[in-house]
Amino acid sequence: MENKDNRNLEEEMDTASEAKAGEETAEAPRTEETAGADTDSSEGNGEGGEAGASENTQEDSEQAEDNSSVEKEGFFKKKKKDKKEEAFKVQIDELEDRIKRQMAEFENFRKRTDKEKAAMFETGAKSVIEKILPVVDNFERGLAAVPENEKDSAFVEGMNKVYKQLMTELDNMGVKPIEAAGQEFDPNFHNAVMHVEDEEYGENIVVEEFQKGYTYHDAVVRHSMVKVAN
Repeated sequence: MENKDNRNLEEEMDTASEAKAGEETAEAPRTEETAGADTDSSEGNGEGGEAGASENTQEDSEQAEDNSSVEKEGFFKKKKKDKKEEAFKVQIDELEDRIKRQMAEFENFRKRTDKEKAAMFETGAKSVIEKILPVVDNFERGLAAVPENEKDSAFVEGMNKVYKQLMTELDNMGVKPIEAAGQEFDPNFHNAVMHVEDEEYGENIVVEEFQKGYTYHDAVVRHSMVKVAN
């Protein structure tokens, strides 16, 4: 009976020993597979790390190139903008200078035109006055030839009024008679047609006026025709 129990105990021990050996045998391949997996994983991580590092370096390089391109583009744009602004400023200065020149030329033209108009008006007015002066002379001669007993007649008074009105309008226009009798001879205003020896008058004094002279705005329209004492 004891032998039987001992044999059963030995069998159980052998069975447990075989089971343990089987477990160790099963665990050994699993360990190799795990090591292989770990190796593959480390190799994968190494390759992946290198690839990731390479990709990051390439991305950084591309980013740097993009930034450099943007900076260069911005620099050239700024340079082009500065050149355009400078060109616009030059054009504006040229236009301002041209406008100033044209305005100065126009102002000179206006002044010159005004002077020419004034000169033309003066010339035309003098021409008209010269044609009217003989009429004035005839009025004066006619009134001077009226007898004393007819000076109060209506006709003579009417002619005298017309003569005075004519002289008033000429005076308003700027036509003034030149003083001659008793004045010193002035060739700018007097035209000496006769010389006489007269002790009553000083030398070079106008003795008599034959025809009255006139000025228009200080310009001589007609010289006075006079007799001068030597």
